[in-house]
Amino acid sequence: MLSRLKSAARILLKGDPKKKKRNPIPHITADEVTEVKQFFPRDKFFIFGHARSGTTLLMRLVRLHPEVHCNYQAHFFTRQPLLKSLVDTPEAEEWLTRKSNRWNQGRDLSPLVLRAAADIILERDAAREGKRIVGDKSPSSTIHGQAVRDLHSVYPDAKLVYIIRDGRDVLISERFRNFVEESKFLTAEDKRIVTDLRADPASFTDGHRSIFTETVIRRVAKGWVTDLQETEDEGRRLFGENYFRIRYEDLLAHSFDEMERLWAFLGVKAEKSLEKTIVQEMSSNPDEEWQAKRNEDIASFLPKGHAGNWQRLFTARDKVLFKEVAGEMLVKWGYEKDLNW
Repeated sequence: MLSRLKSAARILLKGDPKKKKRNPIPHITADEVTEVKQFFPRDKFFIFGHARSGTTLLMRLVRLHPEVHCNYQAHFFTRQPLLKSLVDTPEAEEWLTRKSNRWNQGRDLSPLVLRAAADIILERDAAREGKRIVGDKSPSSTIHGQAVRDLHSVYPDAKLVYIIRDGRDVLISERFRNFVEESKFLTAEDKRIVTDLRADPASFTDGHRSIFTETVIRRVAKGWVTDLQETEDEGRRLFGENYFRIRYEDLLAHSFDEMERLWAFLGVKAEKSLEKTIVQEMSSNPDEEWQAKRNEDIASFLPKGHAGNWQRLFTARDKVLFKEVAGEMLVKWGYEKDLNW
């Protein structure tokens, strides 16, 4: 009897030691957000977008404003291991919820731990730059809608910016990046295509030879569709007026107008003098320079950052395959009027 009483007392005070899975991490509350902002007062925003959709360009442009800072690839919510992995264990839950911990006031401290960890990373960088608004850009190519939900559970007061690019150009850009990097995921067939591309690049621009395998087209197209659908739906549902979407092609064509619109969304005014600064920034392409250094003969085949590269490189078969998976999404986002392209 005494042993059972001692065991019950230990469980009461410290939790069940046999527990192998923690309870869901609670969302941060409005009161907790208010408390946290006493210590970390800067407004936050997050840029999401499928990989190769212009997230880096948007990051470079948005931080040109004297009040806005943005850095990249924190991947708090978009790539494993996620921010929530800091507390996503039974042991962390037991520590942050135990009744003898008088700091938790009877509530799981996990959301406060996550918010404080991300806030200090964001704000110390912004403080060095002397800016009052700070954001992170991290591509959201694999976790899609869950990334938006995880973001909202920690930052319901933040603003979410989502950049979209024509999925056909996303496919081409991702393919060439893998070629340039000589990715470990390239198959034997992929490597044969690279060899042939080096030997006779002209044969891949006349509509007869494809740089893709069917597997690659279907995989990337499906991921692009899922990312757009889930991010748009969850972004609108959870963030409402604090959700902003921008097309990469519009950013290229009307850079200052689109950035003026984005800065207004973030709560700052764009002075006309920033237009010249944007033009200067747009004239450089660090990614293109990096790819040229890495693998110049392959990198030089594709003009980087341009809209419409797919028109030069897609074969008739490529078009059919992409339409099957993503044709309707192209129409939905205004890239095509119908499926007759």
